[in-house]
Amino acid sequence: MFLEQFPVEGRANGWIEVICGSMFSGKTEELIRRIRRAEFANQALLLFKPKIDNRFSDNHVVSHKGSSFEAVIVAASDDILSAWNGEKIIAIDEAQFFDAAIVKVCNHLANQGVRVIVAGLDMDYQGNAFGPMPNLMAAAEYVTKVHAICVSCGNLAHYSQRTVQQTEQVLVGAIEKYRPLCRTCYQQK
Repeated sequence: MFLEQFPVEGRANGWIEVICGSMFSGKTEELIRRIRRAEFANQALLLFKPKIDNRFSDNHVVSHKGSSFEAVIVAASDDILSAWNGEKIIAIDEAQFFDAAIVKVCNHLANQGVRVIVAGLDMDYQGNAFGPMPNLMAAAEYVTKVHAICVSCGNLAHYSQRTVQQTEQVLVGAIEKYRPLCRTCYQQK
């Protein structure tokens, strides 16, 4: 479990936290939990999501469980810096859909004293590293990997099996297109 550790009060330290895992593992739920705590403490924050992710809402990040939080929709990583007005917390959902510049953006914000919280899929449906996520995890001070439950056997799952025939890497969807599997069940697919 992620242990929230804050630098000495009054210092301008920023950092990057990455929440990663498969589909249905609770990444967005954990992201929303962390920003709700910050909101309760009256900390200025912004939540961003990529324009491509319009599954549940056009202007909110919504978890599969139904938790939601208002978000700024951006088409590219650099748009995050354009929208930033000095908030001390920047949260980013579905980071795997952003361009490679997201790593530079997150590092820039952290270097400015911002707590940056990022959530995204670490692997695509073929079990390969997804987009900028490996580089974000390498740059992060804290990485939390969350797991789903395998729908086939009930073990911990960290693969996202695609259940439709499309083969492009980016295919936005939910339970109608994906299901979580453990390593053994994924290998047997």
